[in-house]
Amino acid sequence: MKVKQFVVFGLGRFGTSLATTLAEAGYEVMAIDKSEEKVQEISTVVTQAVQADATDMETLKKLGIRNFDVAIVAMGKDIQSSIMITLLLKELNVPYVVSKASTISHKKVLEKLGADRIISPEYDMGKRLANNLIAGNIIDYIQLSQDYSIMEIAVLPEWEGKSIASLNIRAQYGINIIAIERADSIKVTPAPDFVLLKEDLLVIVGDNKSIQELEEKRND
Repeated sequence: MKVKQFVVFGLGRFGTSLATTLAEAGYEVMAIDKSEEKVQEISTVVTQAVQADATDMETLKKLGIRNFDVAIVAMGKDIQSSIMITLLLKELNVPYVVSKASTISHKKVLEKLGADRIISPEYDMGKRLANNLIAGNIIDYIQLSQDYSIMEIAVLPEWEGKSIASLNIRAQYGINIIAIERADSIKVTPAPDFVLLKEDLLVIVGDNKSIQELEEKRND
């Protein structure tokens, strides 16, 4: 099976972290930035580091960018470059283009250009933190889609000392328990006779409406 090849444009904190993580995971990564200093810093980590102006089509063609599976446009503050590079990548028919947006208007432009995925790290982190603060018993939150999420929640008082089967959680609450963290161990796909304790943390998956109703029940 072919190993995915990634190209990352922009070596700010976000781009550098992304490129480094992908490279350490064993993927082929090309990192591109205008700054020679930033390129030198990451050159020993990624497969190839290049100092270049990525807003030039001929440069992208010479670098063989159309051969990469995924391109990430990681610069957010330089909106003009972000937009231009995204446009060129789509013209080169790169299979999957991910672009970072810094403002709502920036995001709208990237959407019109056809970026396959648009990320707003600051906004996403703020939204995630807000969800954690609003939902008192929700410890962690990952939105899978507009309708479904994975969350880590504390055991509700009425669940303590009862088995998963006796609580009939799936039918009663519309959620599934996919893992339970107890002390320093994690039980994945716990059996129906697994008895819940007060200190357990449950990793659940379900539709957002069911999870919200569960939270409202806890606050009654």
